[in-house]
Parts: sequence; structure tokens; C-alpha cells
Amino acid sequence: MRILIIEDEKKVASLIRKGLEKENYMVDVTSNGADGLVKSHNLSYDSIILDLMLPGCDGLHILKTLRKGGIKTPVLILTAKGDVESRIEGLNHGADDYLVKPFAFGELLARVRALLRRSHKQQNPLISFDDFTLNPVSHEVKRAGAVIEMSAKEYSLLEFLVFNADRVLNRITLSEHVWKYDFDRGTNFIDVYINRLRNKIDKGYRKKFIYTVRGYGYMFKT
Repeated sequence: MRILIIEDEKKVASLIRKGLEKENYMVDVTSNGADGLVKSHNLSYDSIILDLMLPGCDGLHILKTLRKGGIKTPVLILTAKGDVESRIEGLNHGADDYLVKPFAFGELLARVRALLRRSHKQQNPLISFDDFTLNPVSHEVKRAGAVIEMSAKEYSLLEFLVFNADRVLNRITLSEHVWKYDFDRGTNFIDVYINRLRNKIDKGYRKKFIYTVRGYGYMFKT
């Protein structure tokens, strides 16, 4: 699941990002309000963590603009403003929850999970293709009804492939989105992980999902 952090305090943003990525979430970060507004409006996120005091434009303006535009992405307000009036103002303009700095990451994680559960409560979160299913909320993967055990990175790679089904993804794109660092052409770690996924997802089944596009990259083909 993909989360956007709009926070201008670099240490705070880095702490949240590392913690969420450790929990297998895909995370984008921006420190500028104007950039955050563009990202949150034009890209699809499962949740947004939003600071109120931002350069470019403030968090309340971002929140109002999103709600006015019909975007219902769950928003967790994160700010040093802890007075009741500020909380009421944020909630009245469409925020789903409020967390005051300083905070414990464990509480933030619990609140994010609660927002995600509520947002998916009225819809089936399962992504299904034939006998393959992936649940982005519980991170459970099944093939022909059997649960497939996998590591955190294996799941993150598979989820990214599934979210971009029928689209060819090169190794650089996979590296940047799943491992969050520049691709080293001298290594084959992505190929190793793809082979692991093939052994778990496709081996022993007539229908194959993970394909190699020679000279370019890989694709989850439906």
C-alpha cells in the first residue's frame, strides 16, 4: 500500500519513512506544500500523513483542496499544534485523525493501520487474477487457495508488480520503488528475487504470471 508523507522536518519525515517501509508500505516523501498538493491530487495513495506548517502552502489548504476536489484519501494530520481549536479545524475540513508532535512511532503506525482498515471496510481489498489473490491490507498471498509464505522484500516486489499488472517494468524502476536506492548494473539481486517469486507463485502451475521481457525487464501478466 502506498503512503504519502508531506512533512518539512527532515528527521521526522525520515523516521516515519523508514518505519513504514520496514512494515512493507511503499512511501513517497515531500517537504514542500505545493509539491505535496500536486502529488496528493494527481497520484493514487492509500493514506496521507500531512503536516500543517509547510513551505509553499500550508497543510490545511492542501486538505481543503483535496476534499473540495472529491478526493477521499484518508489523511492523518501531524503537527506541533496541539490545542483543541487546531484539532477541530483540521477535523472539520476533512482530516480523518490527528497526532501531535512529539509522538511515538508505534502510535502513528497504529493510527495509519486504523485509517487503512476503515477505508477498506466497505470494499473488498483483494486483488484477484484467476486462482491468484493478493490482499494489500493483510499482505496475504494465495495461489489456488494455498497461502504462500514470503519475505518482506519478496512481498513488496510482488505487490509492486501486481499493482502495475500487464505493464513492463525495468530493473531501475523496480529498484527505485522497492529498494529505494539507485540501481547498480553490476548486481543481479533483482533477478534473484524474481526467480524466488517465480518458484513460489508460478512453479507447478500451468498458468504463469511473472514474465521476462528480454532486454527490458519483467511483467506480471494477467
